[in-house]
Amino acid sequence: MSVERITIYHTNDIHSGFDTWAKLVAYIKQHKDPNSLYVDLGDHADRSHPITEATSGAGNVSLLNEAGVEYATIGNNEGITFSHDELDSLYTNAQFKVLISNLFTAEGKRPRWTKPYAIHQTKNGVKIALIGATAPFKQFYHQLDWKITPPIEAIKQCVEEVRDKVDVVIVLSHLGLFRDEELAEVVEGIDVILGAHTHHVLEKGKRRYGTLIAQAGKHGAYLGKVTIDVDLKTKTVAADEAELIDPDSLVEEDDATLALLDQLNQDSETALAKHIANLPRVLPVSWQEESEASQLLCDALTEWCKEEIGMMNAGVLLETFTEGPVTMQDVHRSCPHPINPCVVELTGAALRSTIIRSFSTEMRTLALKGFGFRGKVLGRMIFTGIEVELDKYEQVTEVLILGKPLDLNQTYTIATLDMYTFGHLYPAIADAKKKTYYMPELLRDVLSWKLGQIWA
Repeated sequence: MSVERITIYHTNDIHSGFDTWAKLVAYIKQHKDPNSLYVDLGDHADRSHPITEATSGAGNVSLLNEAGVEYATIGNNEGITFSHDELDSLYTNAQFKVLISNLFTAEGKRPRWTKPYAIHQTKNGVKIALIGATAPFKQFYHQLDWKITPPIEAIKQCVEEVRDKVDVVIVLSHLGLFRDEELAEVVEGIDVILGAHTHHVLEKGKRRYGTLIAQAGKHGAYLGKVTIDVDLKTKTVAADEAELIDPDSLVEEDDATLALLDQLNQDSETALAKHIANLPRVLPVSWQEESEASQLLCDALTEWCKEEIGMMNAGVLLETFTEGPVTMQDVHRSCPHPINPCVVELTGAALRSTIIRSFSTEMRTLALKGFGFRGKVLGRMIFTGIEVELDKYEQVTEVLILGKPLDLNQTYTIATLDMYTFGHLYPAIADAKKKTYYMPELLRDVLSWKLGQIWA
């Protein structure tokens, strides 16, 4: 049997974690040949890093260009942490194709910088369809003037369109492992799914319903490698396998990438040196106690959202602000998270249960990873317009809203953080029927606004 071996190198969820990046790029450049491809599965950018913040993601695109990526899809960090205009121009200088089958303009047209899929042909004439899709954060995309559609339906449509025209079908997925497994089950004709979003480390991949699923963790902890053997007579996949390459086993770093990172770091320092405020005193930060800085931010968040009551965890501020000049870099260093202001409606009963949960040791010491949080621990909950009385065991005994006892049956509108609306942190907030997100502003934009307003 005559076969052609095709190698796909893949990265996902780098999140602007560049510690191993030069090693990964060196390996790709050394091993890439005419029968190999390099693809990125999204969330390469993360605004918690100064390079991404200062360049609105353009620095990440430059790094991907230097690495020789040929195809990429976007993650939620590219899709919903930049403004509409920033995302619309992000890939202007990209030397690779951006594939997203389920993203449209508000008018229902495909963005000029995307295609739903591409067909790549090898030297022996094997045709490979690469289909991209990203996680459908519907309300976020809508508020940013984009339209996001159900990804599995979009992928299915693309597979039906290309399956008879190609020999191999690969999906570039930023949907997460569980969605990838569902995709393998419900859409026939997919050979390989290269995954992202949930940061799974799949050492040898997973096989579901005949489809190979691969994913390479996060932050450049691994480089993914998938090999596909195609029978040149039948033009079908004869074998495929996945593996992960550990950068700790690599020695060489790519000189061009190191030089580019150095230049981007210098440029970002210059860009983020913009003056915000001049503090007359130190603004201390504490994760487990009330502090002036965290109270100021909670008050500012509440005011920004035009509400009277608000709540946020103290752990969103990482560093104390010293007396004297404050720059964008200082604010970014203390509040690096891609977290948006948010307003939710809760019943008094739901609000009380949330407040009680926030005072638990579990929540105050939770070393959270994800949901936009880039800190160490959640810390104490800080309140505006809400007074909480505790007994000597730090158990909640009474809650006052604007000086009046909380009414379990009343509906309250609270300014808070979007990360509470995801997942398991605070179920009452996640389950709230009415949520309003403030975008594209991030929490640090609110902090900069208030610092400048008081101490410009």
